[in-house]
Amino acid sequence: MLWRRGAHDGLVLSSLSPPRRRLVLGLLAAAVAAALSLAAVSVFGASSKVPSAAQVIAQPPGPVLLVPGYGGSETGLRTLAARLQRAGRVVQILPLPGGGTGDLRTQAKALAAAATALAAAKHAATIDVVGYSAGGVVARLWVHDFGGAQLARRIVTLGSPQHGTTLASLGALLPSACPLACQQLAPGSDLLAGLNAKPEPVDGPQFVSIWTTADDVVLPPESARLEGAALNFTVQSVCSASTVRHSGLPTDPSVDGMVLAELAAGAPVTLSGSDCARLSS
Repeated sequence: MLWRRGAHDGLVLSSLSPPRRRLVLGLLAAAVAAALSLAAVSVFGASSKVPSAAQVIAQPPGPVLLVPGYGGSETGLRTLAARLQRAGRVVQILPLPGGGTGDLRTQAKALAAAATALAAAKHAATIDVVGYSAGGVVARLWVHDFGGAQLARRIVTLGSPQHGTTLASLGALLPSACPLACQQLAPGSDLLAGLNAKPEPVDGPQFVSIWTTADDVVLPPESARLEGAALNFTVQSVCSASTVRHSGLPTDPSVDGMVLAELAAGAPVTLSGSDCARLSS
């Protein structure tokens, strides 16, 4: 006896003729496949479909992936990670391939793999990403080109050279001192030109860009501004006395408070000077 549906119905596969047995097994296989397909569909619908803004905002915050900047150092991000963990968030820092100086698109593929794995491990429908410096460019590449639009809920970029930095242009004059990621961060590079031809859409992940007017690496600092449906603001628009520079962004208490506020449930929030003291504590 291979399978019995009930005690009295008498449906026993071993009693069927071979053609009918194959038919029944085929129907069972189709039913199982259909069930698995339904189970694989997220709360957003089909995995290939970008969710609407309303659907994204309605989702509860999931795990957070922190993407380091050029060179891949995780030191500064550990302070931000600790702040998020104290607030109850699950946090992981992405190790960048190639020491963080190789192709930014390869880094975006690594982010895609890590985000998928983290979502599966935590049974999460969405992932939040914070990209520091070049990590914010990597996060956008993931969303636009490597499937992140279906999984990301919120993308926060922190002092990111979205339109390049003149420091990379100077480095590009000496290629041996400016690896591929450095060259890709020069204003007008093919990578940035292609990425910025795709402004942040209304639907899909919500984008927030935060930067400091005292940035000494991303020059000009306004390079961090995103086009399209994104919330943009400077640290100084919230904490006017701040003198935080580029390297201090992930460890500054007020900046970490801003990131935490933007990763909260609901839509991104517009912060003002009245929020500075609260965010810094």
